[in-house]
Amino acid sequence: MRPISHAHLRVIEEPDTPVSGKTVNKWELLRELSKSQAAFGVTERDLTVLQGLLSFFPHDALGGNAEMVVFPSNKAICERLNGMACSTMRRHLARLVDAGLLVRRDSPNGKRYVRKHGEERVAFGFDLTLLYRRSEEIARAAEAVREAENRVRRLREVVSLMRRDIAALAEFGEEIQPGLGLWDQLRDTAVLTARALRRKLPLEDLTQFRRQLEALLDQARNVIDGPETEEMVTNDARFERHHHNSNEESMDLEPGLGTAKTANVAQEDESPAPEESIEEPDTRRAPKIPLHLVIASCPSLATFYDGPIRHWHQLYDAACHVRPAMGISASAWEEAQRCMGPEQASIVVVAMLQRFADIRSPGGYLRALTAKAAAGEFSCGPMVMALIGRRSAA
Repeated sequence: MRPISHAHLRVIEEPDTPVSGKTVNKWELLRELSKSQAAFGVTERDLTVLQGLLSFFPHDALGGNAEMVVFPSNKAICERLNGMACSTMRRHLARLVDAGLLVRRDSPNGKRYVRKHGEERVAFGFDLTLLYRRSEEIARAAEAVREAENRVRRLREVVSLMRRDIAALAEFGEEIQPGLGLWDQLRDTAVLTARALRRKLPLEDLTQFRRQLEALLDQARNVIDGPETEEMVTNDARFERHHHNSNEESMDLEPGLGTAKTANVAQEDESPAPEESIEEPDTRRAPKIPLHLVIASCPSLATFYDGPIRHWHQLYDAACHVRPAMGISASAWEEAQRCMGPEQASIVVVAMLQRFADIRSPGGYLRALTAKAAAGEFSCGPMVMALIGRRSAA
């Protein structure tokens, strides 16, 4: 009664034998199909009709040796679908058949019914076998959709955190270098990004926002870092004071640094520029993030350390002071300094102090970060920026 189509040929191609194997919950399968509906070219209304058909199947599980043909009349289907128009229902049924999720098994007169001949049972209606056989394909498509959604969600969180960092840097930059147009640009970008994040943005738009914010963050850090970084790299006397002032108090904590200094002193008679051999390791490991940004992100340090912190060696002394109270062993502290450098290790310790309540094992956490630093996979910058983001969100 209907024109021949690929759907009718599919009935011939599929073997007319019972399906055996593991069973699949029909409602879980419907949820997976709902998640991956775009991959199969069906809509929510199509799935509503499929849900109505599944409700006529007497078992919750598809598969096994059970016959999976349902034979409700059009009137019964429409009643199950809360009075959907019959023409609308037939249109959605046709879409499900064309998508390869249902198979029509028509009787000679086009009606849907079941007939028994002794032990033999013949049913004419909609066969759910194809839906069952594609259950693994549907599950894979649904998992791919979830992974794509997770990528978008993670990227959205990154963009949101970068927006907070930009807003915090704009306020901080205005305090130390007022009047620059860059700070207005950062504030405007933060406001526009916040408005854009109210919408559901696709992955491409979020990636574009991330590139834009990364460029602005790098520009702002270069402006803020510039003078202090230059001072850290070029001021030889600062490095001499650092080693001289901290050597007596921390020789037992820094055997690596002490050995390095002893070696440098031993080479004074042979080398015409001994200060260069002292400065080179610290310059290579010097953190790019400015000291004042570290202090601003860790206000808890002022509670446990009373001295002024205006230079990196003072931050190092503060980290040495709070380290035992945090339960960090001397060996973990020594290893962190060896792999990170004293300045970056000090930043990590004070950042851990700021989040001390959230860290169950400070010593183990520091060793984990040290292992990442030894592999070249760690930078203290994101820790500080995350603390600034938490403060701005509070």
